[in-house]
Amino acid sequence: MAKKKDKKAVGGPEVVKGKLKIKPGKPAKVVSSELTYEVPLFKVFADQVLEKGAQKPVRRDIIRHNGSVVILAVDDSKKKDPLIVIERQYRHAAGQFLYEVPAGKVDAGEDRLAAAKRELIEETGLRAKKWKELTRYFASPGFLGEWMQVYLAEELTPGEAKPEPDERIQIFQVRLSEILRLIEGGEIRDGKTLVSVMLYARLQKKGK
Repeated sequence: MAKKKDKKAVGGPEVVKGKLKIKPGKPAKVVSSELTYEVPLFKVFADQVLEKGAQKPVRRDIIRHNGSVVILAVDDSKKKDPLIVIERQYRHAAGQFLYEVPAGKVDAGEDRLAAAKRELIEETGLRAKKWKELTRYFASPGFLGEWMQVYLAEELTPGEAKPEPDERIQIFQVRLSEILRLIEGGEIRDGKTLVSVMLYARLQKKGK
């Protein structure tokens, strides 16, 4: 009598018991790449890509630019509930004002940490004595090639902000507990802020 096949083994998900081993793999073969649109901030390419397991190339429209830095600027003089620097600014793509941690693009050939320090000064006037890489992530990898580097900035000193001509930013310092309350209530909608604040809160809870 034939044994019944395990449905999970045939077509279902593989169940991981224990640690998940991350395997990024190698880039797929790009058969062709055509620049279809270009502005100062980014370029759009139409790529024909032969992905692993595929029989023929598929089209992937990809936005590329130099990447961005995110700064979680923290006044941790009160260790149990530190102050987080938050900006309020209008985002036309979202059609509303968003509450965000400081961030900005990396200029061509610019070091990412140097870009983070520059952006923090330009947008808030703050300088930080202590910098640490917190994490990095892809914001929308379905079509956006950009990855964002998050830095933790501590031991802050005030200074004069130097925003770009098109930047109108309102600056707040908000308790971590209050930001977490707003996140839980769905009132913080900016992805980089969700990622950086929630990771920081978890690490702080673990005592790192």
